[in-house]
Amino acid sequence: MNEPHNAVMASSNYRSQRKPAQDNKPSEQGKRRTFLGYLALMGPAFVVGAWQFGPGNLTTAVQAGSRYGYTLLWVIAVSTILMIFFTDMSVRLGLATPKSLITEIKERLGKPVGVAAGIGVFGITLMFSVGNAVGSGLGLSMVFGGSPVLWTIVCTAGVGLILAFRNVYGIIEKILLLIVALMAVAFIASAVIAKPDWYLSMTGLVPTLPAGSEILVIALVGTNFSINAAFYNSYGIKENSRTRSDYRDITLVDTIPGIIAPGIMTALVIMVSASVLGATGSEASTINGLAAIFEPLAGPFGTIIFALGLSGAAFSSMIANATAGGTMMSDALGRGSKGGSPMARVITGIILAFGLLVTLTFQESPVGLIVVAQSLTVLIAPLLGILLVMMANNKEIMGDLRNRWWHNVFGIIGLVAILASSIRLVSALIS
Repeated sequence: MNEPHNAVMASSNYRSQRKPAQDNKPSEQGKRRTFLGYLALMGPAFVVGAWQFGPGNLTTAVQAGSRYGYTLLWVIAVSTILMIFFTDMSVRLGLATPKSLITEIKERLGKPVGVAAGIGVFGITLMFSVGNAVGSGLGLSMVFGGSPVLWTIVCTAGVGLILAFRNVYGIIEKILLLIVALMAVAFIASAVIAKPDWYLSMTGLVPTLPAGSEILVIALVGTNFSINAAFYNSYGIKENSRTRSDYRDITLVDTIPGIIAPGIMTALVIMVSASVLGATGSEASTINGLAAIFEPLAGPFGTIIFALGLSGAAFSSMIANATAGGTMMSDALGRGSKGGSPMARVITGIILAFGLLVTLTFQESPVGLIVVAQSLTVLIAPLLGILLVMMANNKEIMGDLRNRWWHNVFGIIGLVAILASSIRLVSALIS
């Protein structure tokens, strides 16, 4: 007579044991949120976008438009799509893994692999720090006058002050969201002033490779398909203590708009430079010459708009770049995976100091230095991309958040693109 009762109890126990696993699945309907609740989810991807959209991105975009018109817009479109998929992988890893991404890599794939990833990101942030330091100083000097070097020192000190706060990541998110919004206004206004050929720009979405554009295309890929920035997104998810049930809403209000925003701004810069510089056969070979992109149409007002956009891009990227590099290198060394950890602050200071030192040492041709630095990032990016795809396919840690077939299709396309860029860059440097 106890058998039916035992069967019921066993079934009940089985359901109770299964319930936690179900709770770990992404919510089908998600949470009901207020408007402010959705706004609260915005942040990590916009930090990634701010890091991605720095002066190197702006410089290569202006050169693309002035040299090749609208023909390289397709690079931005493809890069943005791939960036969304790799950022999404990082989001899901941040939601699923119990520890930080590099710590998980060290435990799952071996300590040398995780350390190599941290060192690789640190190297990339050192390269980016040069463009950020140069761009921030030059942009503010165009607006307020004075020495660009002096403004670079002021900006570096300002970032250092921001990074000294206790809740550093939360403060950075708020600052960067505001700066990204202001940059969007500046570059939309620039496009209105320049009046590019919108119909002709649509033809630029058809993939073509003009003669001599290979290295510039690699630089565009390196800045717009920034795997190192996507890699860092999981740390922002951890900093904000997001859960699996937040995944769908994060995708809609943070991941997609946070990555599309810098893509649109980059495309606008290409179109404006194509409209102004391309029409006269000019080329932006120096960073000071970039301001001239607006002056023929809008005079000093256009120059100020450009300078404000440049300053915003440089300053926001300087903050995100230094924070990300410090955080992930500290994590690789096993000394903390938060932006506010002591080791992360020390490494962040090293990154800022490196950018300032190189800026003070090489003041003659910063644009060429920026383009080369951005191109070299694709040498490290393949490792980070492979690690993202591998970890996102690990069923044991990802569960229902693991990659689906369409994620892997775009993942493979992204890896092929970045590997091809790396091979092409190496061959160009050798020859």
